[in-house]
Amino acid sequence: MLIIEYSVAAIALAFIWLVIFLISTLQKGMATIGEANQTLAEVRNAIHDLSGESKQLLQTANEITDDVKSKMKTVEPLLDSAQDVGEAIHSVTDSVKKATNGFRTEFSPKKINAIKPKSQFR
Repeated sequence: MLIIEYSVAAIALAFIWLVIFLISTLQKGMATIGEANQTLAEVRNAIHDLSGESKQLLQTANEITDDVKSKMKTVEPLLDSAQDVGEAIHSVTDSVKKATNGFRTEFSPKKINAIKPKSQFR
């Protein structure tokens, strides 16, 4: 019977050791889950703050876009006028070129055909 008593004592000790190991493992697991919950809460707060900032940033970007559009509408007539002036200058330049080309051809020295002596006898 002594072997049975030792076996029962060994089983009891192994069971106690197993329970202690499981309790410490569960405590570590609970601590890890608690840290994960805390981290998740911090991430949620950070995302909430970032979403507020991103909404504000988008609103500012929209305001800037609207401002740029209105300023472009203000500047557009000026650019159209500048284009018209450029076209007018181009037209004047073409007219001046045509006039000077006509002037050159009218008053350019003409070649004088030199009279070549014909050989009298051939």
